[in-house]
Amino acid sequence: MSERKYSVSSVGAELDGFLRRLLLLAGFRVNYEMEDGQPAADDFETPELLVKFHGPDEELLLANRAELLLALEHLTMEVLRVPSEDHSRISFDANDYRLLRIEELRLSASAAADKVKRTGQPFRFNPMNSRERRVIHLALRNDTAVRSESSGSGIHRQVVVYPAGMPSLPESPAPPPSFRGSGRPEGPPRDRGRGGPRGQRPSRAHGARR
Repeated sequence: MSERKYSVSSVGAELDGFLRRLLLLAGFRVNYEMEDGQPAADDFETPELLVKFHGPDEELLLANRAELLLALEHLTMEVLRVPSEDHSRISFDANDYRLLRIEELRLSASAAADKVKRTGQPFRFNPMNSRERRVIHLALRNDTAVRSESSGSGIHRQVVVYPAGMPSLPESPAPPPSFRGSGRPEGPPRDRGRGGPRGQRPSRAHGARR
């Protein structure tokens, strides 16, 4: 791998210091190992630095499509001040989740392309992060019957697969912001709710958050 920008020797000490403190404060029962990445047979994802987690709480990191693992990775990128264009150079993994997810995305891209060819209609993936969108684009780059592009913004950005030559669809509007948990009311005033006379504040449901 040429022009390695991130390696164990260059950022390992800073990364290790941050992760140790964070995992200790969070109470996660996991260990990790850092190693320099090696060139791969394909270019779907060839990180320069790998951080591999293992331990009793490994499954917790991988729950909900590795939501916690990816959040931990993103937070570390912010602390190390890694620019967005370099995020694919550092990869967090546990139990080979990354490899399995890439294969899943490649199969999904192939199935989407087949559907577009069969129906002549574009196919829109659910929103995904930039690294996963990149896998979809790379998986379809040699298929001349279809084309792919990213649409939307922020967390709503997604890949759309079109028949080759079809113009792009208008951007889908982002869903309205949710006020849940923000302190703003979602329903009628409390004194009109169920239970208790008018003017008496009903008790908070079990498990609700302020």
